Amino acid sequence: SNAVTDAKGVFMNIHEYQAKRLLHSYGAPVAKGVAVYSVAQAEEWAGKLPGPLYVVKSQIHAGGRGKGKFKELGEDAKGGVRLAKSVEDVVTNAKEMLGNTLVTKQTGPAGKQVNRLYIEDGADIARELYLSILVDRGTGKVSFVASTEGGMDIETVAEETPDKIVTVGIDPMSGVTGVDIDKLNTALALKGAAAEDGKTLFPTLYKAFMEKDMSLLEINPLIVMEDGHLRVLDAKVSFDNNAIFRHPDIAELRD
Repeated sequence: SNAVTDAKGVFMNIHEYQAKRLLHSYGAPVAKGVAVYSVAQAEEWAGKLPGPLYVVKSQIHAGGRGKGKFKELGEDAKGGVRLAKSVEDVVTNAKEMLGNTLVTKQTGPAGKQVNRLYIEDGADIARELYLSILVDRGTGKVSFVASTEGGMDIETVAEETPDKIVTVGIDPMSGVTGVDIDKLNTALALKGAAAEDGKTLFPTLYKAFMEKDMSLLEINPLIVMEDGHLRVLDAKVSFDNNAIFRHPDIAELRD
């Protein structure tokens, strides 16, 4: 599990689809999608999505799902995040994934059983970016961490190209300012419609982070679509345990 336990308490992670539902409730741009538990549900609900592209995603508490491998399938089999081009294709993938064990670099060799899939409307991706909000241990400030190197493990980016990571600390009194937005748009090299989207997205994410007492909000990747707009393609949210008791709606997200 990528949940972290320490002496101060337990950090709780929620699934991608739950994180997206939460961000969507704040108005963040996420694709239409649905969580399913069976092949029959996968077929039924995929038919209600716009199509013609679908993304079928394993919902386990671990990173590296796309590059992961299923224990029960051959070496050539695809990983835990797959692109499908029809409802039939969604069904074929669901049959291969549900009930099988996904091994990623974060699960360890035992892997995790996939009992739930998230099926999402596909997007034409122009660029993949990295964006997170966390409490900066050094300054104690809530900070955005932004990089043009989305879709990659941020630790790898930090090791190999640290100059491509920009940290923007937020003043708690003023919140996300125009200057902060400009810094983030510059850090992510956003222009046009994407930069306009940034003006609403960054304050929206900050509001969600603060109001829900998150300890981490990580969007990897945040994408610029071919139409020039931003979309949250993957989202990871962690809370520290204290937040759970203050927010009954979060407590309900416990699996």
